[in-house]
Amino acid sequence: MIRKLLVTLSLVTPLFFVSAVKAGNPQHLKKLISTGECVGCNLSGANLKGAHLLGADLRKANLQGANLTGANLEGADLTGANLTGANLTSAIATNVNFKQANLNRVNFTRAQINDSNVYGASMNNLNITDAKIYNTGIGIGGEDGAKVPDWK
Repeated sequence: MIRKLLVTLSLVTPLFFVSAVKAGNPQHLKKLISTGECVGCNLSGANLKGAHLLGADLRKANLQGANLTGANLEGADLTGANLTGANLTSAIATNVNFKQANLNRVNFTRAQINDSNVYGASMNNLNITDAKIYNTGIGIGGEDGAKVPDWK
């Protein structure tokens, strides 16, 4: 109960300051804001700049082309999500589950990615310029599925 309240408050507060929030489905965005979960939602093109998505459940969500610049995704579950072309510049991604997600063409410029699961994720043409990546199977030279452990 407390976790759900914290997730809701952390989602709602920054979005009061976002102008012209646009998403593939505005009802799905409202659901994310009010509950902190939006499994399978269409949030393509959503402007979630600076959003606090701590612990958000976004499994199999469509976040294609979404603006997550400066967003805090700590503890979020993005298993199987489509983030193709999403902008995660300066985002914080600690303990994020990107398992089997589509991360093709994601912009991780200056992002902080720590202890995140990318097992089975598609990671073609990532921009990791000046990103700080620790204990996560993302690096220069492409993906190496044999060296990317799955979370238990």
